[in-house]
Amino acid sequence: MSVVISDEILQTTRMSAGEIMQELAILLFQKEKLTLGQASQLAGMTQLQFQHLLASRQIPIHYDIEDLEADVKTLREMGQL
Repeated sequence: MSVVISDEILQTTRMSAGEIMQELAILLFQKEKLTLGQASQLAGMTQLQFQHLLASRQIPIHYDIEDLEADVKTLREMGQL
């Protein structure tokens, strides 16, 4: 699925499309809608980079066995495992 962000929104927020996707990933991670792996993928970052981003904003990392299982499933579906 593609997300289209209009130039008007980019100009209004003074953010790039990548920055908006990072903000969306952070929000969905905080609301526990995405696992760490899913959120880092949405943000276009490695899990380590995303963890550093969360740490820079003092956002705790919640990662339990269900998150691990979901990430393994996602990796298998993507053919990366």
